[in-house]
Amino acid sequence: MTTRVAIVGGTGKLGGVIRGVVEAEPGFDVHATLSSRDDIGRIAGADLVVDASTPSVSVDVVRAAIERGINIVVGTSGWSTERIALVRPLVEAAGTGVVFIPNFSLGSVLGTALAAAAAPFFASAEIIEAHRETKVDSPSGTAVRTAELIAAARAAQGPVLAPHVDQRARGQQVASVPVHSLRRPGVIARQEVILSGAGESLSIVHDTVEPAAAYAPGIRLALQHAVGARGVIVGLDSFLDIGIRTPGADA
Repeated sequence: MTTRVAIVGGTGKLGGVIRGVVEAEPGFDVHATLSSRDDIGRIAGADLVVDASTPSVSVDVVRAAIERGINIVVGTSGWSTERIALVRPLVEAAGTGVVFIPNFSLGSVLGTALAAAAAPFFASAEIIEAHRETKVDSPSGTAVRTAELIAAARAAQGPVLAPHVDQRARGQQVASVPVHSLRRPGVIARQEVILSGAGESLSIVHDTVEPAAAYAPGIRLALQHAVGARGVIVGLDSFLDIGIRTPGADA
């Protein structure tokens, strides 16, 4: 049986990568390719929706899929824990599945898991993330997810130390973790988590160099699991046995 996939934001950079994976994946077929401005009603008839739109459009895409009883993979940034909580009752009432993927890169997921695992052992944690200048939102969804998992991993220790956060140059606090966003030409995606303690620091860095190659394995994994998903699933790590349990992976 072929799974018909509607890709919203399929004309963008990430959407193009997703479309290529769907077209090449056995058992999947592109049902419709929509831009972020197209009539969302075109997802009708699909077995699965993949959202690669924009933060301002994404919530409408998710609601439209839930209302039509269609499972959806959300690859759009901007979905914090608080925002996801708002759609959870809708998902449960509809009996559908929504899979939120802050980053399709397996390396990025591993970097975030390592940062969360190390967080209880360091008093300080800060995130520096960089993307191309065309990325419209900041901080990135990956940085938000990383900060939230660091905070969850430190539940027993409490918030990280973040002095002088009243100063704007200290970045935006996400779950107590200062996040610094760079938007500049010549970069695809980069995240560095700096964990510091007395007399030492640990840096965990992930670079995306070639998006199509980096994202394809994660996209395939998300597609395969999303078809039969029920409820809200957050993070590609929910489908990986990486030996490090990240808090809230299946929240």
